[in-house]
Amino acid sequence: MAEIPGGACRARDPVPITIGKGQAPAEFIGFDGLDGAEHIAIRFAGRPRDVSQPTLVRLHSECLTGDTFSSTRCDCGQQLAEAIEQLTEEGGVLLYLRQEGRGIGLYSKLEAYRLQDRGIDTYAANRQLGLPEDARDFNLAAQMLFALKVNRIRLMTNNPDKVAQLRAAGIEVAEVRRTGVFVTDANRAYLQAKLEHRHLLDARLLGVSSPAKLGATAETSLAKVLPYG
Repeated sequence: MAEIPGGACRARDPVPITIGKGQAPAEFIGFDGLDGAEHIAIRFAGRPRDVSQPTLVRLHSECLTGDTFSSTRCDCGQQLAEAIEQLTEEGGVLLYLRQEGRGIGLYSKLEAYRLQDRGIDTYAANRQLGLPEDARDFNLAAQMLFALKVNRIRLMTNNPDKVAQLRAAGIEVAEVRRTGVFVTDANRAYLQAKLEHRHLLDARLLGVSSPAKLGATAETSLAKVLPYG
């Protein structure tokens, strides 16, 4: 498939990132020609690697409550920290996408939280607000990768929709590395809803059975799955 148009690297600048008690060098990269939001790529050098191998990549949608304020209502902050740790060690690219609340925005996400407090799951809450269950378009992530001249990747994700959208846009997802499952009492229902919406989570960690409707679908067989580490 031909590369989708749009997306050109703009500002580039080194920004050290704190990891534990040390710092890791990283390069922050901005873009022109996307959707108007200030999406960022963060490139990590990591240890020397075979450049013929696919680049390790994480697509991370912005979550102010989880990423910045360590909310336990989701697992976003833990997934971001896990990705940075692995990318610092192995090298690769983190795409930080301004897609708060699966694309519905922060204020709408907070409104959805009120519905979730009444026992409605995260996807049904969006629907009750007249919003999409997931409004994210990962084509812009493909544009960013093409601008970085990265078109063959190892993707860190539990979300088969990211794999499908990137492949449809022309990115070769050679391998998938499943991310950790960070369960708390506060986010268990949230993670169970993600499991029911075909995310590749280990149901045993949530104390539930795998939804029968998942089965062995094409979505869950999109790519080879690698163990963590």
